[in-house]
Amino acid sequence: MSDFTTRPEIRGTFGVVTSTHWIASAVGMSILEAGGNAFDAAVACGLTLQVVEPHLNGPAGDMPAVFHSVKTGVTQVLCAQGVAPAAATTEHYRAQGLTLVPGSGLLATVVPGAFDGWMLMLRDHGTMGLRDVMQPAISYACDGHPVLPRAAETIAGLAAFFKAEWPSSAAVWTPGGKAPEPHSLFKNPDLAATYDRLAACEGDTREARIDEARRQWRAGFVADAIFAYLEDAHVMDVSDAPHSGVLAPQDMAGWRAAYEDTLSHAYHGWTVHKTHAWGQGPVMLQALAILSGFDLAGMDPNGAEFVHVVIEAMKLAYADREAYYGDPAQSPIPMEVLLSEGYNAERRSLIGSKASMAQRPGRVPGFEHLADAYIARSQRDFDVGRVAAQEPTMSHLTERRGDTVHLDIIDRWGNMVAATPSGGWLQSNPVIPGLGFPLNSRAQMFWLEDGLPTSLAPGRRPRTTLSPSLVEKDGVRLVFGTPGGDQQDQWQLIWFLRFVHFGLGLQEGMDAPLFHSMHFQSSFYPRETRPGELMIEPNVGADVIADLRARGHKVTIAEPWTVGRLTAALRETDGTLRAAATPRLMQAYAVGR
Repeated sequence: MSDFTTRPEIRGTFGVVTSTHWIASAVGMSILEAGGNAFDAAVACGLTLQVVEPHLNGPAGDMPAVFHSVKTGVTQVLCAQGVAPAAATTEHYRAQGLTLVPGSGLLATVVPGAFDGWMLMLRDHGTMGLRDVMQPAISYACDGHPVLPRAAETIAGLAAFFKAEWPSSAAVWTPGGKAPEPHSLFKNPDLAATYDRLAACEGDTREARIDEARRQWRAGFVADAIFAYLEDAHVMDVSDAPHSGVLAPQDMAGWRAAYEDTLSHAYHGWTVHKTHAWGQGPVMLQALAILSGFDLAGMDPNGAEFVHVVIEAMKLAYADREAYYGDPAQSPIPMEVLLSEGYNAERRSLIGSKASMAQRPGRVPGFEHLADAYIARSQRDFDVGRVAAQEPTMSHLTERRGDTVHLDIIDRWGNMVAATPSGGWLQSNPVIPGLGFPLNSRAQMFWLEDGLPTSLAPGRRPRTTLSPSLVEKDGVRLVFGTPGGDQQDQWQLIWFLRFVHFGLGLQEGMDAPLFHSMHFQSSFYPRETRPGELMIEPNVGADVIADLRARGHKVTIAEPWTVGRLTAALRETDGTLRAAATPRLMQAYAVGR
């Protein structure tokens, strides 16, 4: 492979931080320089991302993280994915004439999870005080930051809607009645005041002050402001009708972020750690299990055969995602079956020389009805009209521009964090007056059909697309991830395969051409399915594209350097650290020394 890379691969021994925004990366590094560990840095970085990328994530969004703690020696998942409210029933939504949960607005809201998750991480694994890690986000919200062009474009595109329908959002995002110009200094004084008040929470110990901030969020002044607004709010959403919310005080007061074991799978000596099936992480594990029977190392990593085989494997894994994944706390998901060699040998045998146009979930004994339900669902017309996808991640490739966010951090002791915060985008919901941020729209990932692992049900986690990764082999550990909605585990899979089988460096692999399938049903409103469609960057070459079309793939050629938003960080056994960030969209950066 070529030694050329768009950027140097960051190397050092003290610490590395890589994220989807250069300011957030610099903030995380400043925390390491001040003596904090990877967890302190992750919290500061994550809160700053809420400020500088408000069209991509927010305080009331969600956050999964996979991490390794040197102190405990354990690799775990932190789940900051809020659950459906107690009043969120399929009957209530269908009674309002809905066939899908709207992709925006108050009916799309689940319990906000991100802030409590960050605070739990800080309390249990960090070392610094509440004010220390919150102050960078407070300062950027108060004093301003150069607004990203895509954030400015998103606000400009919604300015008239905000003015007419969501005036509290107009007040925050269009100060003085105008959308901000790209790169202009943008401030959010209400968010700064909210976070400043939380950072000032009192207590006898560091942990007590953090717990008081968590209490103020779920049952104190933050919750009071949310429910004072929701009491009589009736707002327009993407369904083209106004609705009231179902989130109630007891929903927020009774919920907490929590830790759980990872779901892992072995692949060519590497142990790959992901979330359980409340995220889409297992789909990458399934794809690896299917691909383990192919001689990928004997293929050209940018060639048509490699692309074809990987795409077909992903179609099969994603079909199982749609049929079988859901909140394991309420759904009996047979993951041990879906990751077994016997099951995946059968799945592997379905990959032929031509592209498949069919939705082909596996037939798991006792769960065949779920496979049949997905096949039928993928062919339905939900009669919602032609609207833009309500997750901003892929919109720079379709109707609107935007993305989710991601960060990877490793400190000098070997603590490491990969986190993929999302939700609570400025286009999700009206801003809560006085708080400076909106609620999330994650409930759009539920179905209004009963009996499915992803049916809307009180207390159930939506099956999200958020999917950070941690892998390890013989003492080497690597954290990585990407924004990208349904594409997250596709882009990560491709990058990881090239790392494992072809020895590409972190940055070299990110610079290589990327591709993904749009064959399966989208996780986001309006739940579109595009059988056989494949998007690929043009630098694979015309011959490869022609070959893929000859194999039956419906190929869409992306604009150059637009597919994928990967970042990664690695620790060698001797303590050497490495990090990289994608050059695509020109805002992600890795730093370190």
